[in-house]
Amino acid sequence: MNGDSLLKKRMGFWSLAAASLGGVIGSGWLFGAMYAAQAAGPESIVTWIIGGIALALVALVFSELTMVKPESGSLVRYPLYSNGSMVAALVGWGLWLGYSANPPTEASGIVQYLSRFLPGVYNGTHLTGSGILLAIVLMLIFVAVNYYGVLIFAKVNLVVTVLKFIVPTLTLIAFFSSGFHPSNFTSHGFAPNGWSAGLSAIATAGIVFAYTGFRAAIDLAGEAVNPRKDVPRAVLTAIVIAMVLYIGLEIIFVGGVPAKDLVHGWSGINFNSPYADLALSMNLMWLYWMIIADAMISPAGSSLVYTASNSRIVYGMAKNRFFPTYFSGVNKKYGIPTRALLLNFVVGLLYLIPLKSWHGIIEITGALGIYTYSAGAVSVLVFRRLNLTKSNQKITGMKVIAPLGFVIGTLIVYWAGWQTLKATLSLLLAGVVLYIISYLVNKENQKELMGGLWLIVYLIAVFVLSKLGTFQGVKFIPAPWDSLAVAAVALLIYYWGVASGVRYMQSKGDPSDILKELEGEVDTHV
Repeated sequence: MNGDSLLKKRMGFWSLAAASLGGVIGSGWLFGAMYAAQAAGPESIVTWIIGGIALALVALVFSELTMVKPESGSLVRYPLYSNGSMVAALVGWGLWLGYSANPPTEASGIVQYLSRFLPGVYNGTHLTGSGILLAIVLMLIFVAVNYYGVLIFAKVNLVVTVLKFIVPTLTLIAFFSSGFHPSNFTSHGFAPNGWSAGLSAIATAGIVFAYTGFRAAIDLAGEAVNPRKDVPRAVLTAIVIAMVLYIGLEIIFVGGVPAKDLVHGWSGINFNSPYADLALSMNLMWLYWMIIADAMISPAGSSLVYTASNSRIVYGMAKNRFFPTYFSGVNKKYGIPTRALLLNFVVGLLYLIPLKSWHGIIEITGALGIYTYSAGAVSVLVFRRLNLTKSNQKITGMKVIAPLGFVIGTLIVYWAGWQTLKATLSLLLAGVVLYIISYLVNKENQKELMGGLWLIVYLIAVFVLSKLGTFQGVKFIPAPWDSLAVAAVALLIYYWGVASGVRYMQSKGDPSDILKELEGEVDTHV
């Protein structure tokens, strides 16, 4: 029995929209504004705008792909169809590493906010031993809720999303009316650390982390009642609401910091519980207690979403034969990939135990997520050029949206800085090694390598340019020419990837048959 047939198709528009919103409104709203302000001051507002635009372009790309072929774990399946197993493996590896970090990140965020009432779980910079144990218990709860099926998950998450959306909205209103200081926007300069600091913060301060929850509806497309209609609407709804909310929250955070906390500039601010501490300083006790409560609800809701959707990524990678097919098993009773759930829990521990804090995990994994969306932008034009996309499935302007999204995404990865990218290099190299093993074990055709050669060149180019550029590099290429060079190289490689994908799909036979052929390639059941 094919594993997809065991997935329960029970999610409608509101459940899908709640899944994406639940992923977007997590601990990002509780911490992202402070860390962005630390890095960039008032310029942090611009970081949320650029990050939102970039992820909106990505969302449009995957909305069209979902209309063409809705499928659970689709973010790692589309690259397989268009460019072969190597691209799918490396993209899936990056996605999985990036999003396996979410549950420990959200759990550590909850513990950090609760440290006001639970002395000894957070020491001001990271979780203590008892704090880590508490975070592990929370992660087990996230797994348990998802284990008992998509219907329970959908119902729980819909209620949680409604509740946790209310608190940030009330925070916006209350801060504007009770403690807003316009002088904060100019007292230390709008961009006190230079414009480059704000650009780097997009990946390293939690902006990308906050926005990428939109993908939940896409990952769960195989469990949607009407995926071609509801998934794109759910994704775009989540992105638009998230942009408005996060930009507003950054504005009120910058304007809400008391002058006494800015004595040492924006880099000197440090709150264990950012919005709760500000509410306390304004004597807004009712809001203080609501934020504390939401500090448990929002991250927990987000982790419920990520725990669910990332298990579908593992499921898709197992169908791609990059992971053992054991992990493509779907529980017949509950209709979910339970083995994938348990694998992700173990990997989450490997993030939580050594990195020990919300910001520590974000700094390492922030750039991983955005680069892995690159293959989707390639796939969408490959499908169009081979007439796999019907006229009623096309989003207006996609011929501009896809390459623009690819370029902006590449720039965000580059702006993260050499030190951050260097830390992710070993993780990506491990993915290459695992793919080589998979390639040999599965005795794959050389076409799989040729279809993904552009991605290898792309990764090498980004790392080399990062080393030579001005974002923590040796500054061999001065600003802004370094960013322009990255954009130009990204655009050239993008069209190479599209042309490579067209050749790859044509070499496999009639492109219109490929999606059908791959649909039932893995026999998975529990």
